[in-house]
Amino acid sequence: MSTTPSYTSKAVIKLLEERGFVLHRVKGSHHIFKSHDGSKRVIVPMHNRDLPKGTFYAILKQAGIDKRSI
Repeated sequence: MSTTPSYTSKAVIKLLEERGFVLHRVKGSHHIFKSHDGSKRVIVPMHNRDLPKGTFYAILKQAGIDKRSI
């Protein structure tokens, strides 16, 4: 059984930017990214700890990224 790697907010942001997402705006500790064509919006919480597994998977789902592709 494989374990889910831990991801920080910075690592998730790098992953999103590699796939064409750009920072749209910041509201408090949440960074909102939009896809290059504006069809998808992803919110990434910026905290000084690893993201919970469910939050990480939700971000991938919002971005349309298959978790097996990372």
